[in-house]
Amino acid sequence: QVQLVESGGGLVQSGGSLRLSCAVSGRTFSWTGVGWVRQAPGKEREFVAASRWSGEYVHYADSVKGRFTISRDNAKNMVYLQMNSLKPEDTAVYYCTARGSYSRSITSPDDFDSWGQGTQVTVSS
Repeated sequence: QVQLVESGGGLVQSGGSLRLSCAVSGRTFSWTGVGWVRQAPGKEREFVAASRWSGEYVHYADSVKGRFTISRDNAKNMVYLQMNSLKPEDTAVYYCTARGSYSRSITSPDDFDSWGQGTQVTVSS
């Protein structure tokens, strides 16, 4: 299992950008899945994006496709979420997540087995 620590959340105006960072520690493999899940107040957890540590798989939720980009710096053991054109409905706690075992697809919060502590993102209108 890996350990995850997020940073980079904050308050931003609608249309603005933020980059979330996630420090990954523990054993990772090319098939290790990493991603982001968010949870808004009173709502269920929502899958945002996922990638394999090798980078050969990337998947986004429809709600963020074209606006958010997941990336990794394997040498630094970091995962990033670049968020552009932010909307008030993007307001949520964002969790960095990981999956230790191989999965053909990663599309749900339930696909992850490691979670960071979360970082708050607030988008004002």
